[in-house]
Amino acid sequence: MADASDDLSDLPAVFRDDVESVLIDAGQIERRLGELAAEIDRDYAGRELLLIGVLKGAVFAMADLARRITVPTAMDFMAVSSYGSSTSSSGVVRILKDLDTEIEGRHVLIVEDIVDSGLTLDYLLKNLRSRHPASIEIAALLTKPSRREVDLDARYVGFEVPDVFVVGYGLDYAERYRGLPSIVTLKPEVYGG
Repeated sequence: MADASDDLSDLPAVFRDDVESVLIDAGQIERRLGELAAEIDRDYAGRELLLIGVLKGAVFAMADLARRITVPTAMDFMAVSSYGSSTSSSGVVRILKDLDTEIEGRHVLIVEDIVDSGLTLDYLLKNLRSRHPASIEIAALLTKPSRREVDLDARYVGFEVPDVFVVGYGLDYAERYRGLPSIVTLKPEVYGG
């Protein structure tokens, strides 16, 4: 992970006043997704893969990862809720949108934007394992191990981040900042931190 940067020139001007620093820039994300795709291609050679994106945050990472993966790949999405408009997980998970695809006997890769406490993903893994996939693994753009409340192993991880509130590249605060090309920290006054 890069050192925090005060250079906000790559960010849309409308958001610059809200951003404290760039934690991971767009170029670093692009390079790391290429590396992860190469790992996934090696691990799933000769098999078809079903990517399951967790809405809404994983959309950017999943789309960019899927474009780089060369093994046959299908995609589906789930929407789960555990945050509301807060900055930390409530621990109560609800499925808002289930899969359209049957996963029994398929090789499944859950794509997440960030693994924080792990509570949401732990629930999701238990739910999906009960549907009998051939295999199930996790790809997460970010992981925040200092916040983990359950033992969870993400096979493919983009970046480890410290215990700071991050947005951008799919991650939001109150539905804002998802489209930022980089992972950034917000000024505490923006989110009441």
